[in-house]
Amino acid sequence: MTGHWLQKRGQAAAARTWTDVADAVEWLKQGYTDNPPAERTDGLRAYVGLDVKLAYAIDALPCGVDISWVHYTKSKSLFSASVVCCPNRFHPTLTCPLPPA
Repeated sequence: MTGHWLQKRGQAAAARTWTDVADAVEWLKQGYTDNPPAERTDGLRAYVGLDVKLAYAIDALPCGVDISWVHYTKSKSLFSASVVCCPNRFHPTLTCPLPPA
């Protein structure tokens, strides 16, 4: 469960802690842009488009819902990026390791 990642030692860092949804979404977008998904050889889409991912993230993050993006890249590497909300809608009892000042 993504909410529990904040409880793991060393997973929270001030440089990756945002209070503005736009900043978190920009970080996700940059990771996606730097590591684009692989394309299928038959021309069909393997993954939903970036525009759909961004719209969902902008809608879900303010509600305390975590975002996880995972896909294989053109080089066959696995790209994975997650934004874990704190407080978290589905784990309200978990404490924030780096609460906003």
